[in-house]
Amino acid sequence: MLRTIKSSGEIDALFRRGSRAANNHVVVIAAPTEPERGPVGRVVFIAGKKSGNAVFRSRGRRVLRAAAVRLQADWSGWDVALIARPSAATIPPQVLDAALKAALTRLGVMEQ
Repeated sequence: MLRTIKSSGEIDALFRRGSRAANNHVVVIAAPTEPERGPVGRVVFIAGKKSGNAVFRSRGRRVLRAAAVRLQADWSGWDVALIARPSAATIPPQVLDAALKAALTRLGVMEQ
């Protein structure tokens, strides 16, 4: 089960202190979990207005969530923001999975 970051203050803090990796389909921002919170990692799924209207933004978040579940990533020790680029809602799932895995690997959240 994925734990999500819900507070806008925590999301802002993640944007400030996190490292970034991006490709054509997804942007990933990751930062180590703060020690007082314990080792449980969390994730937030974001699709901005550049992604299109509400239907495309919802689809972008939904396909990112599905890709994260398919990858079975271990978020332990990491807070991660997954930001959908406009193409994320329309590409095949295998392409999105590969793009997400590459970005997570680049940041050290996942191992190859």
